[in-house]
Amino acid sequence: MKKLIIIIIGILITGIVVTGCNKDTKVIIEQELHVAAAANLRFAFAEIGELFEEEFDCKVIFQFGSTGNLAQQIINGAPVDVFAPASENFINELISTGDIIEETKSLYAIGRIILITKDNLNVELKKIEDLKLEEFNSIAIANPNHAPYGLAAKEALESIKLWDVIENKVVYGENISQTMQFVQTGNASAGITALSLVDREAEYILIDDELHNPLNQMIGVVSHTNSQELAKLFIDFIKSAKAETVFIKYGYSLP
Repeated sequence: MKKLIIIIIGILITGIVVTGCNKDTKVIIEQELHVAAAANLRFAFAEIGELFEEEFDCKVIFQFGSTGNLAQQIINGAPVDVFAPASENFINELISTGDIIEETKSLYAIGRIILITKDNLNVELKKIEDLKLEEFNSIAIANPNHAPYGLAAKEALESIKLWDVIENKVVYGENISQTMQFVQTGNASAGITALSLVDREAEYILIDDELHNPLNQMIGVVSHTNSQELAKLFIDFIKSAKAETVFIKYGYSLP
């Protein structure tokens, strides 16, 4: 009887599939990885996610939105494995609340903001100071209360003493993607958005990055994840040469 039990245990151990997500070792930790990311990362992360899936045979599911709203969802226990905000302040806040594993915090790219106008506008925008012209009757930025790119836009306008002049014309997008939509649909005559969301052939004015605090793209593993090892693999991949090529393509600077 004892011998039979030992044989059964041996069979069970042999049949156990070790979970991990590495094709080289034929191990799969989790089938899915959930990543909450700032809206400016939509196109860059879509490409990087595909590269990651190909290399590690895993499914990456992205949720894009304003950094502040995503942070609040994570604090409230949302099923997220990796957080990629557009601000170091938010990731530090989640470290302080115990929602991000501190040693996984990483800086991997630096974003830029640009000024664009809607199509068929009767006046040419030559410099950011032109926003005070009456032709620009509505100016879209992301809500600076929870969107770092919106805060950077406000800081830039304040730096050139323009914020008080145009504040009454400002309309707020929920995030940087919605801000872009306001301009594309003609609901705003101009907008300050992320370089990473704009076609490289489009006309825009690149805003001097000395006019605002740096848009440090941060990333970290959420403490309540059940896929910690896979989440760490994703962060390592984000800092790899393959990912860096994608970030440069979308206008990010590397730290």
